[in-house]
Amino acid sequence: MTEFFLRNIVLIYFFYGLSFFSMGLAIMIELGHNSELDFAKALVPLAWFGIVHGGNEWFEMYLLMNPAFAGHPHNSWISPFRVFLLAASFMLLIAFGARLISGPARPALQWGMMFAVGAIWGIGLFELIVTPLPRGDRLVAADVYSRYALGIPGAALVVWGLILQRARFKEQGMKNYADALLVAAIAFGIYGGIGQLFTASSSVFPSNLINSSKFLQWFGFPVQLLRAAMATFAAAFIIHSLRVFDFENRRRIEALRQAQIEERRRLEETRAELLHRTVKAQEAERQRIARELHDETGQTLTALGLGLRGLTSSIHTNPERAEEQAKHLEKLAGNGLNELQRLVAGLHPPQLDDLGLLAALRWYINEIRGHYAINIKLTNQGDTQRLPIETRIVLFRIAQEALTNIVRHADTDQAEIHLECDSAQVRLHIRDYGKGFDVSSALSAQNRDPCWGLMGMQERANLIGADLEIQSIPDEGTQILVVVPIKEGIDV
Repeated sequence: MTEFFLRNIVLIYFFYGLSFFSMGLAIMIELGHNSELDFAKALVPLAWFGIVHGGNEWFEMYLLMNPAFAGHPHNSWISPFRVFLLAASFMLLIAFGARLISGPARPALQWGMMFAVGAIWGIGLFELIVTPLPRGDRLVAADVYSRYALGIPGAALVVWGLILQRARFKEQGMKNYADALLVAAIAFGIYGGIGQLFTASSSVFPSNLINSSKFLQWFGFPVQLLRAAMATFAAAFIIHSLRVFDFENRRRIEALRQAQIEERRRLEETRAELLHRTVKAQEAERQRIARELHDETGQTLTALGLGLRGLTSSIHTNPERAEEQAKHLEKLAGNGLNELQRLVAGLHPPQLDDLGLLAALRWYINEIRGHYAINIKLTNQGDTQRLPIETRIVLFRIAQEALTNIVRHADTDQAEIHLECDSAQVRLHIRDYGKGFDVSSALSAQNRDPCWGLMGMQERANLIGADLEIQSIPDEGTQILVVVPIKEGIDV
């Protein structure tokens, strides 16, 4: 059996390198997906370790197949390069273990562990360089020392880090992937604790006592076979643990689906509440109109009827008194007509249909100025005269609601409205300099007393495909921007 393994040592090196190289390549491919897990970021040095260490073993396999290549006088760089490649791969393994241990919040700890191990290796390597040894023995000793000083500590850090990561996976409900990390940790432990302990015989202690020759003598197969087997196990279970990203994606998709369902439910509740409040507002408006018609117009018409009846009886007996009554009735009819016009204008300003949005805004601003001590500045740019009636109504109602909020809540005497129209869009910008408010809190679904006026503004904007943006800073004021795209074919 021993002779069989020795005859096929090249195949052992091939599968040894293939295991780690496949692991590195699989990790590289998987890291192309977006992941919020910190484990994904920690895997980057392990991926490079797999590629570099796999390449190192294939390089050593090539040297076994072509011993004359390494022994050529012009190729004296090969052995030092191979030691450098081995040390570089183990430093990447150390970086992986240190990253798992330190986590994302303690990068200084990660770099501190890497620096400590690297410094110890560098000091020992310097001593080997200055020690008077034959060149071939020095390179073998450097290889052995790199395995002792970097390979074994690197595997120990990886075992520690994988056990910590396993605990994190278990906390997140990913037990299957946590078990895969446990097997990978055991494989890395055997790979480093035993596989890198039995090296070529050299002057470095304890390789003069425990080495690959002793391993072959004791167990009947080369230590490279153990390394290859542990590399295969480690790679297989690390690759299996990469399925955690699929699990994470499924969980994120499910979370997004639940969020969409919750958002849809919230929107339905909001729409239902808005509809309920709209109906109530309509009923309240009907009551107000009925009351005003009864109190104002009804009384005026009653007074006109009584006055005309009195006028009929006195027109022949007392012409002068009849003339005075006629003038009084004319004045009374004029007042009634004004009240009726005011009532109609409050329901739908005729300026919107006859004169356009700008004229309707001027009328409403004058109405507010007549009742409240607020200076509202209105400016415009472009021609808004031929906007569609639906756009005019929505923009007017949004401005009406915004000005109502300014009157009720802003506690300010200054406000601005800017209306701008070009061939691509209409922009309505409303700004006050009042006390402001927290927009996210006001529009939050968790708010027990949501701002239905603001939600109504958003609903109105959605009706015409407009974008509505509300910005407010406490003690600095509020800005509302409505942008309505103009569809092709509409002449403005």
